[in-house]
Amino acid sequence: MATWGLILETTVGLGERKHTEAYVMAHVEGGREVALAELERRARAYTPEHPRSPKRRRLFRDGDGFLLVVDGAWQSHATRFSAAELLDDTDRPAPAERVSDEPVGAEALPATTPEFPPPPPPPPSPSPSVAVERDEDGVPVKPAWLGRTDLS
Repeated sequence: MATWGLILETTVGLGERKHTEAYVMAHVEGGREVALAELERRARAYTPEHPRSPKRRRLFRDGDGFLLVVDGAWQSHATRFSAAELLDDTDRPAPAERVSDEPVGAEALPATTPEFPPPPPPPPSPSPSVAVERDEDGVPVKPAWLGRTDLS
């Protein structure tokens, strides 16, 4: 059975800081039609942050998704909703493999730990023999990076 991600893409911020962000609203198990039905329900119920005083609201169907256009007093704001099949998720545990038709208990599963690369070594610290001048709160007066020639 497929897992579908219900994705919302919207413009956030104002003026020079406007940019598009994507959010996974939910995951749906089942077929494409089930995912699109849930996506349409969410798109119809969605109220964007902008515009604050909407004048007109239009919801369009586009392939595997929807486009919501809300006209405000000054400009229009668009939000795209799409359904996409989840192929890989690094945060989702892999399902346990079953060898037989008998139920597998927790004690029968092998204890495995994921293999991650070792953490990188810590950056070299300044020479401990050099005394660092600090203020009364313990904060160095001169930043450690000031005067370093290996930074660019």
